[in-house]
Amino acid sequence: MSKLYIVGTPIGNLKDITLRAVETLKSADLIACEDTRRTAILLNAFKVKKPLVSYHKFNEKQTAEKLIAEVLSGKNVALVTDAGMPCISDPGAVLINAAREAGAEVEITGGVTAFTHALVASGFDASLFCFAGFLPEKNKDKKSLTDKISGFLGTVIFYCAPHNLRADMEYLLKTLGDRRVAVCRELTKLHEETVITTLSAPPGKEPRGEYVLVVGGAAAKETPLNALEVKEHVRSYMEQGFSKMDAVKAAAKDRGVPKNEIYKEML
Repeated sequence: MSKLYIVGTPIGNLKDITLRAVETLKSADLIACEDTRRTAILLNAFKVKKPLVSYHKFNEKQTAEKLIAEVLSGKNVALVTDAGMPCISDPGAVLINAAREAGAEVEITGGVTAFTHALVASGFDASLFCFAGFLPEKNKDKKSLTDKISGFLGTVIFYCAPHNLRADMEYLLKTLGDRRVAVCRELTKLHEETVITTLSAPPGKEPRGEYVLVVGGAAAKETPLNALEVKEHVRSYMEQGFSKMDAVKAAAKDRGVPKNEIYKEML
């Protein structure tokens, strides 16, 4: 049966590709990719010769329909991005949802992802973390994002283009406070580098290459309620007249965790 394959590709070092990814690309009838020139370099390295279709954020919806039609006609279609896993700050979700709505089978072939590589390289706490992607361009959207994560106790990870590095660090300093940060660049490549610093002290070098910022979590809010069991914490707010929903939100804010974690504890 024909399938849509979502294939993870190397984020820098071509040797990071998996055997399964190579086999999948060789078995595909058609490969959809962001930039046909960049993908051609990868395919040539592994002697894969297949027709390429340009699939990027500006033509996602129209091209998704054509690709799903190919799958339904009996062809195997593989989707790759310029680097890493599709859907992770890259196109892919529209195509996957279209495939499922059409009843087409989807198979995921895993690979290297920049934010997990950077998290491990940082040495920061990985038991609780949030991937926030690129900071939005509009100030309103940027503020909305940082408002949501400002109290999060876990590690927060951002992608960052080189020309935005200093401005992004300044904005995070202003909105999150001065925190420890791992500035990671050129991951898996020859000049891979991880600099541990603070948001107030960006690296002095001229920014080059793609960056990942791994930012330390917020300090836990000092409140006696945090010493209570989660159910008791929520109940204490309800006794003050809070609705259950508002009590859950307040407890989540106190503890610096997502409110769905509080709901789970309440079940």
